[in-house]
Amino acid sequence: MEKLVVSIILLLAFSTCLTSAFKISSQSCENGPFPPSDSPQVPTEVINLDVSPGDRYNDLAAKKDKQLHALLDYIKNFTSFILNGKLFGIIDKDLAPLVYTLPSPYKEEIIGLSKASGIPIGEVLLYNIFYEIFTVCTSIVAQDKQGKLYHARNLDFGLFLGWDNKTDTWSLSEVLRPLVVQLDYRRGGKTLYKTVTFAGYVGVITGLKPGVLTLTLNERFNINGGYIGMIEWILGKRSAKWTSFITRDVLEQASSYAEAHDMLANTEVLAPVYYILGGNQSGQGVVLTRDRTKNLKENSLDPKNGKWFVLETNYDFWEPPLVFDDRRTPGTYCMQHGGQNALSMKSLYNVLSTQPVLNKLTTYTVVMQANSGEMMTYIRNCPDPCFPW
Repeated sequence: MEKLVVSIILLLAFSTCLTSAFKISSQSCENGPFPPSDSPQVPTEVINLDVSPGDRYNDLAAKKDKQLHALLDYIKNFTSFILNGKLFGIIDKDLAPLVYTLPSPYKEEIIGLSKASGIPIGEVLLYNIFYEIFTVCTSIVAQDKQGKLYHARNLDFGLFLGWDNKTDTWSLSEVLRPLVVQLDYRRGGKTLYKTVTFAGYVGVITGLKPGVLTLTLNERFNINGGYIGMIEWILGKRSAKWTSFITRDVLEQASSYAEAHDMLANTEVLAPVYYILGGNQSGQGVVLTRDRTKNLKENSLDPKNGKWFVLETNYDFWEPPLVFDDRRTPGTYCMQHGGQNALSMKSLYNVLSTQPVLNKLTTYTVVMQANSGEMMTYIRNCPDPCFPW
């Protein structure tokens, strides 16, 4: 435990020094080849929604069985100092019953994943809760001169959950990368929506509904956060939606950008969150800053007045980011430096490849286009020298 605390302090100091030394210039913005030769593209697996919820992830669980168990083993080892190593016994005994309080089809899917993988239900639920309350990311929606919209994001995960001094990496991020998968959800043999996720996770952090919309979720750090919502849920107050369940509900149910916007803006949610939504027409792009009960403010595209992109990390857009975690400034600079005329999937990938937007926590980068239904996802690693976050 002492080593973990020391590592965190050293990393904070190191990151602060790096940030203060980082001089933003045109040379800082990546302009490498796309598609990348050094980052493998994530394969797509089909999820058949016509199959019962309890069975629809069986094939995926079988393919990722070794990686799923490796992740749970890591989490067990990392938390072994808590309650003398008895934490997971408590989780298996006391957290498992909460599965039966979840709405369908998520309840049945988690139970089915437990059966298919042999992982106790409580641990599968914990795996899903992790992403509700502990991710950092960068999301961008941008519009080109012809009015075509693009949506891209980096998913960063593993902060403070174990730093490997031998390899200079976040240990959990390394374990998670083999679990990244692109899913094609089909009904009646036709694609209904696509997502990028970690195998075994049933919510949606990144998604696309072909011809209709694109959607990403970023964590919003707030004192009245996901922990409070989770406690309320445990105590029986269950009026709120899980933040990543409603995003999947949007992909399932919304037939338009306006309908998706209404669902994301006006539904009570379990945790504060940023919903980044893109549509299929000019001007349809927005960052919704949510607390648990209401939509606080919106940061929208306004192409007629020159606002052709919105960029969200993990801080309210009307407030400055933390000095030791400023991904917004270099991301914004590189978007402006590249310019609207050059906007493409390649240019967005390059922005998301620029440090510290790309960092040691980044597990994948995805670029999407709603009209074409195109979604391309790449596993990311940030070679040294690289920002820790």
